[in-house]
Amino acid sequence: MASGERLNEKLKQRDFKLNALLELTRAINDDVGVEQLLALYEKFLKEELFIEKLVLFTRTGAWRCILKYGVQHEEVHDISDEEFFTRQREIGLTTELNRESFDLTVPITQNNETIAYLLVGDKGEQEIRMSPVIKHMKFIQTITSVLVVAIQNKQMQADRVRQELIKRELELAAEMQAILLPHQLPNNDAFDVSAIYRAHQQVGGDYYDFMELNDNQVMFCMADVSGKGVSAAFLMANFQAYLRSIFTYRHGDLVEIVRELNSCVMRTALGEKYITLFLGVFSKNTRIMNYINCGHNPPVVVDRNGYTQQLKLGTIGLGMFETLPKVVEGEVKLDPESIVLCFTDGLVETENHLDEEFGTERLEKLLLHYFKEPMYALNEIVIQSLDEFRGETPYRDDLAVLSCRFK
Repeated sequence: MASGERLNEKLKQRDFKLNALLELTRAINDDVGVEQLLALYEKFLKEELFIEKLVLFTRTGAWRCILKYGVQHEEVHDISDEEFFTRQREIGLTTELNRESFDLTVPITQNNETIAYLLVGDKGEQEIRMSPVIKHMKFIQTITSVLVVAIQNKQMQADRVRQELIKRELELAAEMQAILLPHQLPNNDAFDVSAIYRAHQQVGGDYYDFMELNDNQVMFCMADVSGKGVSAAFLMANFQAYLRSIFTYRHGDLVEIVRELNSCVMRTALGEKYITLFLGVFSKNTRIMNYINCGHNPPVVVDRNGYTQQLKLGTIGLGMFETLPKVVEGEVKLDPESIVLCFTDGLVETENHLDEEFGTERLEKLLLHYFKEPMYALNEIVIQSLDEFRGETPYRDDLAVLSCRFK
């Protein structure tokens, strides 16, 4: 080839490379999709530079293949750092069926960090001409770097949008949860009721309630959804609405109510979550409390004579099975000034640095020792004791306490 022809060829290639970079940059600025960017990039390398075989990996946890062509088999799997031999001219990339050979492995770096690996090669022996892989290596590295950085920026932007959406969902769920919990609990001649709720995350799956049914009866409950976060909060919102509707519009015996609640949870959660529940109804004229414990931590009853008991009778958690097995209704007579303290497992299962749990026995001793305290003060004492017990060990679960004195 004459020198003039070689010069024209070089100028032609230079113009192509500049135009290719310009076209790719324009596409990036126009915010085209990742698939379109990859198609444009493949066109430049495959149709214009005659790169016959290519695999491009970017890091998303593992090294993930985002583009490949010219390989013998389609099964190119995600690979680890150890499978890249960056100092060799040829490397083996293991597929499920055979080994593919490449001429070069090109690391793509940004801020001294490798963000991508490009494996390029020719399918067969080259003739006299120089391999396009070698001939255009600098340009290939440059345009690949532009492409990968653009894709990563798109992913980062998508992650930011996704995080903002999640943040807003959490804020709405937290607002909804705050609305669900009773804002005023009675402290009168008949009852002294107080509660504390601490979500481990921004929203949680614990719920408590205290509701006057008529002049004689009150309903109170404590519940806990398996799992945390927005889905747990929405399931609990649905459950709370259904539970309150039952007690507002049509009273029935507790066994029937619990079976209906189980059906509600099954319809809503589709077997993916369940709810533990303690449900009690107290009658003032008889001082009898009827209750059912659906797989929940047993509430503790303490009376003025120093007697304690745990309320365990009931059945399994709601939503575990379409039909509940045998349901046992408990009954206990509450002497004047008796305390019933309901809680979720975030209280008694909190551990200290020795991996010891706070436990129900420790809780009972606190209730006996501070029996005469008003309920709001008793709750604060319980939480303070828990914090002293756990020390620097963080909370690992939501925590709810509902204490009721039946005067």
